[in-house]
Amino acid sequence: MLIQFLLIVAVALLLLFFLRNHGSARASAGAKIGFVLFLVFGVIAVLRPDDVTRLAGLFGVGRGTDLVLYGMVVAFGFATINTYLRFKAVELRYARLARSIALRSAESPEPGDEHDGTLHRS
Repeated sequence: MLIQFLLIVAVALLLLFFLRNHGSARASAGAKIGFVLFLVFGVIAVLRPDDVTRLAGLFGVGRGTDLVLYGMVVAFGFATINTYLRFKAVELRYARLARSIALRSAESPEPGDEHDGTLHRS
């Protein structure tokens, strides 16, 4: 029961944190620290699986492998949200760039254009 509560809180906090601070230096630093901690936990899980099983017992999980799996589910959710927000930011940048280029080309014609911007009727 304890692990379920902790996982739900962890997911909610990650979601809240990254939706509020995405793109800031604070979010980048938090992501890097979280990634390093997750890697350290993974190395410990490989080198000392009995310790992870004991830690899992403290959280109410039967096996250490289950605890690692739950951690990976949270990490995958984090990675998915982070990737989605990055793609969304890149799409916005491309849209702004395209809009800026379109406005600039509408304001001043390219050098060498024969068209002077006036409408000629025959």
